[in-house]
Amino acid sequence: MLFICFVYLRPTTTSALLTSLANMAATIAKYALTSRTCTVCKRLHRSQFHTNSKLKNVVSTDCISTLPRKSEWKSVVGLEIHAQIATKSKLFSGASTQYGAPVNSQVSNFDAALPGTLPVLNRKCVEAGVLTALALGCTVNPISRFDRKHYFYADLPAGYQITQQRQPLAQNGRVDYPHHIKGAGHNSVMELRSCQILQLQLEQDSGKSLHNHCDNISLIDLNRAGVGLMELVTEPDLRDGEDAASFVQELQFILCEIGTCDGRMQEGSLRVDANISVHKPGQPFGVRTEVKNINSIRNVSKAIDFEIQRQIEILEAGGKIENETRSFDAQISKTVSMRDKEKVLDYRFMPEPNLPPLCLYKRESVPLGTDLDSVVIVEDVQACLKELPGETRKRITEIYDIPLGAASALVREDGLVHLFESLMKKPSRDKEAVINVLLNAFVGLLRAQNCKASECPIPLESLGEICDLVASKDISRAVLQKLLVVLFKSPQLGVTEILDREHWHIIKDRSIIEKTITEILDTNRALLKKVLKRRDESSNAIIGPVQKKLGGLADLQTIVEVLQDILDKRGRT
Repeated sequence: MLFICFVYLRPTTTSALLTSLANMAATIAKYALTSRTCTVCKRLHRSQFHTNSKLKNVVSTDCISTLPRKSEWKSVVGLEIHAQIATKSKLFSGASTQYGAPVNSQVSNFDAALPGTLPVLNRKCVEAGVLTALALGCTVNPISRFDRKHYFYADLPAGYQITQQRQPLAQNGRVDYPHHIKGAGHNSVMELRSCQILQLQLEQDSGKSLHNHCDNISLIDLNRAGVGLMELVTEPDLRDGEDAASFVQELQFILCEIGTCDGRMQEGSLRVDANISVHKPGQPFGVRTEVKNINSIRNVSKAIDFEIQRQIEILEAGGKIENETRSFDAQISKTVSMRDKEKVLDYRFMPEPNLPPLCLYKRESVPLGTDLDSVVIVEDVQACLKELPGETRKRITEIYDIPLGAASALVREDGLVHLFESLMKKPSRDKEAVINVLLNAFVGLLRAQNCKASECPIPLESLGEICDLVASKDISRAVLQKLLVVLFKSPQLGVTEILDREHWHIIKDRSIIEKTITEILDTNRALLKKVLKRRDESSNAIIGPVQKKLGGLADLQTIVEVLQDILDKRGRT
């Protein structure tokens, strides 16, 4: 608010004051013009705005991603995922692939594109590609070919990338993945969705540009140049950011389980490009934009949802979507334009002249006299394929009749499914209690101790006894956590021995609980008045104080029953 005070001034100062006031007014007017109230967050923003004539609102670009999706629009998302192959050497050279090595310390002559050097295909990379293709249900092509993809970046010394554009290693796969519909944790409602894999191809990675903004220079690190990549291209089967994030998370889990990629997105081992468009039902797909190099599961969701909402807002305002490449700025949670795609790049694909066709064999089709160490046999690779996460999830869901959310949570923790099945060998054991203990307490203990389930020192018999105590409600949640910690440090102790020593048995004695509730109500008249007035919510108000007084050992059901008896008596009086 601007306060203007009129005072008597000498003529010499009046002109200066008027000039100062005029400048101040101009500044305020300028700010008022550039700052507008966003109808989403109800705050002033000094940023770009999109005006929606239908909704008669003004939305800051800072808040676009928080807007609700409009039901009359449909979004279409397809992904291109680059997964670095977990091998010790590169795709076409013997240089190391160790992450974090000193700059330009892992570069062979071929990686630097020195004249006269030739590519030598890494068999382990081919086997990893075949294993991944089989895990994703792809059809492995018996013959695939390498191509040169020409483009000129400073971190691509040869001026081309060796890839498999026209005849890839594998095609036509499918990934089934669990997706949260609502809720959180293992009790959330989930459904199983599916995304088609168009193709899987092998290619070499480029180097990395290092930008020094202080000195205004860019430097090149070629350690990553030539590292083996699997590029996975999906069909446009995904609906939005959360859907895409669920798919990427499942794919990441599969790759890590079969050991073909470490999945460390923060290190660039797994990078996601998203192609996004929106349209109205019954109309053709809209113009798509591409968001490059998304480097975390969370950012996959945020980037795609922001881009969907950005396109909807532009179209609603009568604008036009540009066919362009964008990047996601995680600091401001927005996509930013990099370059347009109006002019199609001519990569001048040509067959790689220095590599013969890549031939994969079934054992019966290997030519006589062939050195078996020099070829890849599909059956041998398939023999290395263990039970996949989706298969495990389906099996335990059917055998033990547990929700998809619980099965997914068990599968995602290393060694937890084996532990669950071992505990469930006792026919009378309650599965809900076992899931409760494992997912709500045991996993937290493992993470706090930085330990895997297979390395945990707690005996299986002790863990089973704890599950039975939880099922019979003879142990509280607070005691459960403390009991697991004691057992982790002293696994030789018995469960009953610890409960007796620490006086951790659950309190079900009605007289003790009645005395405690009575004392609390007699010393807190406001609380008594509240519980008498709102009896349907009275137990929620009293449980906390009772548990605090009894050390978290009181049985919840007994508290509720005793409280109702007390209120009935006081209500009659």
